[in-house]
Amino acid sequence: MTHPIPFARMNGLGNEILVADLRGTSARIAPEAARTLAAKAETHFDQIMAIHDPVTAGTFAFIRIINSDGTEAGACGNGTRCVVQALSAETGVRNFVFETSAGLLEASERADGLLTVDMGRPRFDWRSIPLSEEFADTRAIELQIGPIDAPVLHSPSVASMGNPHAIFWVAKDVWSYALDRFGPILENHPLFPDRANISIARVTSDRSMDLRTWERGAGLTKACGSAACAAAVSAARTGRTGRSVAVTVPMGGELLIEWRDDDHVLMTGPAEWEWSGTLDPATGAYLRDEAPAEARA
Repeated sequence: MTHPIPFARMNGLGNEILVADLRGTSARIAPEAARTLAAKAETHFDQIMAIHDPVTAGTFAFIRIINSDGTEAGACGNGTRCVVQALSAETGVRNFVFETSAGLLEASERADGLLTVDMGRPRFDWRSIPLSEEFADTRAIELQIGPIDAPVLHSPSVASMGNPHAIFWVAKDVWSYALDRFGPILENHPLFPDRANISIARVTSDRSMDLRTWERGAGLTKACGSAACAAAVSAARTGRTGRSVAVTVPMGGELLIEWRDDDHVLMTGPAEWEWSGTLDPATGAYLRDEAPAEARA
């Protein structure tokens, strides 16, 4: 292994995350290395959060977000919480400003150990999501799966939270739908020139919902923070809920989403450290640290 970099295997409510520290180097994690890591059960991930030296004054770091297929994403709320927990444990700092390809993110670790990420402002205009054709009202667009006279899924809300999202509202349990079959079709639908994250949401009260997500470039995941944000703001925008919502994800955990009056969306939830090691950013070869998890400071 040449030029190894430290990394940690973590998760945010089951969303499988690798946090890789490339600060002080000019290295980047190659798409081939990402795919190699994703192919192994021990290092399989939904996103790699690659921490780089800051580009913009006043920020702590620049974060590249890499999907399991080697492509890049603009936002990952669950991954950002993992980054905050890792850096807070290392530095003692509680409040951070990060830069990603989608813009600046403020994030913090609370006294109770939960982590909050300001995911910024949602975008609803069809051009900024983006869509390939004009829709004046993105609260419900013309898109469906299944027979024309009896579609299985139809009329999703669409929004951008740094990534494009389509949310299909359903009355039945979210597990009743073959998202593993519909997800790839909808992710790559011509309506989404940058592909899209596809979610199925069931509102359970004016302050809660269940959510499953097919993530572009990653497939079915156990949680998706930006999807939870997109679903929460779309639910409020369509009158299904208020502006504070608890979103239950497949592992059974909750993300607390608040759409503030200043239009910013705050996401609060846990993160969990699993193990750490070093990896070669060019090849994906890695070694686990020998220290057990309980020995971590």
